[in-house]
Amino acid sequence: MATTAKRPGPAGPGGAARTPRRERPRVTSRGAILALVLAVLVVSYASSLRAYLVQREHIADVKAEIAERQDAITALEREQRRWEDPVYLASQARARFGYLMPGETGFQVLDEDGEPLGAGNGLPETEPEPERPTAWWKTAWESVEIAGRPQQVPEKEPAEQIGPGSGSGR
Repeated sequence: MATTAKRPGPAGPGGAARTPRRERPRVTSRGAILALVLAVLVVSYASSLRAYLVQREHIADVKAEIAERQDAITALEREQRRWEDPVYLASQARARFGYLMPGETGFQVLDEDGEPLGAGNGLPETEPEPERPTAWWKTAWESVEIAGRPQQVPEKEPAEQIGPGSGSGR
């Protein structure tokens, strides 16, 4: 028969010393690999989620811009239909330019100084056309021409000398 050795059990109160327990390492290679894979997955999903949120924000901005442009198009189409109406066109010609229908008599109301009241209803004054800048090569060529013709500086007359015999009688 085989002899079986008994393991010493935990010592009771006041009994023999306990056998030392073998502690397991806290981080195993499998645990480290699992943590690394989870970290890679979290980073990849976080970057994908960030890209998704940025795209959603961009889509919302584009939709808002489309809605604004649709409103502007609708307003312009409404304005265009108004200008196609002959009654509106005639009223605008009267209000803006002072046009009259055939057979009507126009009046202009003046203030105390003789200036017409409501003078803002006339045609707008045209602004002078802004001066166009000259081309760089024209400016460069002018400087070459000026360099070829130096200015003649008039010679100065000698200044009067004041001295002991100059006649400044004191």
